[in-house]
Formats: sequence, structure tokens, C-alpha cells
Amino acid sequence: MATINYKEPSQRQLRIAREIRKIIAGALERGDVRNPILTESLITITDVDISPDLKYCTVYFMTLNGQNLGQIEDDLNAESWGMKKIIASKLKLRYTPDLNFRMDESFAEVDRIEKLLRDPKVAKDLEHKSDEN
Repeated sequence: MATINYKEPSQRQLRIAREIRKIIAGALERGDVRNPILTESLITITDVDISPDLKYCTVYFMTLNGQNLGQIEDDLNAESWGMKKIIASKLKLRYTPDLNFRMDESFAEVDRIEKLLRDPKVAKDLEHKSDEN
């Protein structure tokens, strides 16, 4: 059986990811992007993952109403070169990471789990389990 060697991100990775998140959020807030759809949409940068070599970065986002996520994801990825230039001007790194924008699906997963837990059948099972203890 194969084992997966997953290492926690280093302090440097976490620090740079946090800075990239602030820079991108600020650029979107100020409207430093060419695409008017991005400036009109209320986009929240929820998380940033950066590779150990600091060359690749996945930026997770969500919109306020959760609508048009696919279109906004495409628009953000089309705008990634401009965002990369903004990051390069603000962070002094040997390499500015390539950006890949993805919609944050964790909120949908939380909603799905909450709906399952509110299901009468599941509530009945949970109540039955607590009676046994």
C-alpha cells in the first residue's frame, strides 16, 4: 500500500500565501483589474495554497451571492497575468508564483452536511445513539 507524504506548509509558505491573499483581495477591491465583471462582483478570497517551491499558487474565492461562479473563475484565470504583475511589484520574491483561481467549494460541502444532519432519519439515528450512552 502506498503512503502519501503530505507535509504541512512551512512558515514561509504560510506567510507568503497570506500576503498574496491580501494583495489579490486589495486589487479586486480597488478595481485594479481590466474586467468590469470582476470589479462589479463582490469576490472574497477565502484561501491561498502555495507550492513548497513557491512557484505555483492556488487561490480560492467565493462570491457574496454564489452566482456565476464558473464565469467569474474563468475571468479571474484570464486576469491571472495582471494579478501576477501586481504581486511581483509588491513582493520581492525570486519567482512570482503562477496563479490558478478556483471556486471555494467548502461552503457547499458544509451546507450539504448540515442538510444531512437536519434530515429526520439522521436526527432519529443520532437521538437513538445518544440514548444508548
